Amino acid sequence: MAGHLSKNKDFDLYVYNRTDEVADKWLNKHDGSKFILNNSPNIKFHGLIICLKDDHSIVDLLVNKKLLLYLNKNSFIIDHSTTSLELIENINSNHNVIMNNISFFDAPISGGQVGAENGTLSVMFGGPEKKISTIKKIMNYYSSTIIKIGPSGHGQLTKMVNQLCIAGLLQGLSEGIALGMKRQLNMNKVFDAISKGAAQSWQMDNRFKTMVQGQFDFGFAVDLMIKDLKIALKESGNASLDLNIAKAVLKNYTILSDDDDGNLDTSSLIKNFNI
Repeated sequence: MAGHLSKNKDFDLYVYNRTDEVADKWLNKHDGSKFILNNSPNIKFHGLIICLKDDHSIVDLLVNKKLLLYLNKNSFIIDHSTTSLELIENINSNHNVIMNNISFFDAPISGGQVGAENGTLSVMFGGPEKKISTIKKIMNYYSSTIIKIGPSGHGQLTKMVNQLCIAGLLQGLSEGIALGMKRQLNMNKVFDAISKGAAQSWQMDNRFKTMVQGQFDFGFAVDLMIKDLKIALKESGNASLDLNIAKAVLKNYTILSDDDDGNLDTSSLIKNFNI
């Protein structure tokens, strides 16, 4: 994502990673400058884009490590992480955010590693009405679909819907493939037969054949899906919804994680069938 942004010469791009070597590796391939946290006192940014694994990481970086202090008045934050609604409330109520009139956009993404590399991510975001044209211009560099869903929190709520739909699809896909393989069907022909019909989905198009082949190294990891499903199930409980499929899929992902497969991508759900 930052690589796509580096092609824009209209602004100065600084990159930061909690693992210093990662930032150095990126700078060997792309144009930009390295930001050294707590060692760049004179730098002030008009905007900040973050994508981290969980609520704790975001609070630690923005608040505990004081990255918020590097933002100008009337600046913005685009958060592409998948988080809880509590995180959004925490950031929006932060003293520095309020006093400096910083616009916070919860803007989770979908499309996986392939979407990030190709610049074709889908962004669903919530937040204030101001600065929308500015942030859309930026996100256009690495996204093909950008939709403002509503006020703060609506981006994360939409991502919860997204993850619930994916989880159910992958469970169904795993069960279908498991039956086909157990009955020794020609799975290439099965794919050709069903992938243009009502069963078609992004997951089928992109993961059916690799699931058959036992390949599970495509970015979004099981442990991250476990985190996302827990967030979605908590919010569903707050809405008095009992989501049995999501609970069952969460249990199946937890089995994988407990077997040290938490770093595999989410299509590894089929491994629970031991084919």
